Amino acid sequence: MARTLMRFTGVGGQGVLLAGEIFAAAKIKTGGHGLKTATYTSQVRGGPTVVDITLDDDEIYYPYANDGEIGFMLSVADVSYQTFKGGVQEGGTIVVDPNLVHPSDEDRQKWKIYDIPIISIAKEEVGNVITQSVVALAIANTMMNAIDKETLINTMLSKVPPKVHDVNKVAYELGEKYAKEAMAS
Repeated sequence: MARTLMRFTGVGGQGVLLAGEIFAAAKIKTGGHGLKTATYTSQVRGGPTVVDITLDDDEIYYPYANDGEIGFMLSVADVSYQTFKGGVQEGGTIVVDPNLVHPSDEDRQKWKIYDIPIISIAKEEVGNVITQSVVALAIANTMMNAIDKETLINTMLSKVPPKVHDVNKVAYELGEKYAKEAMAS
């Protein structure tokens, strides 16, 4: 597998850091290399947050993505989307929550943008808004085919308390379903 560069953006408290940790840990479990680098403001909740995830079979010598190198970005906050979209390569894939993120017409011409209501899926279909990071994880993995699904799910389950395993499995399946529907349309 060639190097995979992904970016998750949101605001503090939305779980984007956890999603990055899960991807990196899952890649390491497969014998590869995974890193996450996070940038966030001093505002604990509500400040712009970005997590860049680098996955590679070979050793990673430089943990930061250069502008225009990111192949996939997922965003659940407009302030973070507007701030960090420039790192995505032209023609790259961006998933946005259409209730919260508002790409311009120019953005839609430059990138493949998919509108998936991540927060609503977590809140209304899973029944637990905290599972939004797992919905996002599933969407990213389905679209990028980055990590073996079972390895990713098992890694995710190892990072959350057992009492929420079932709800997180449901969140993953829903994220995967929405990603497949988005790509098919």
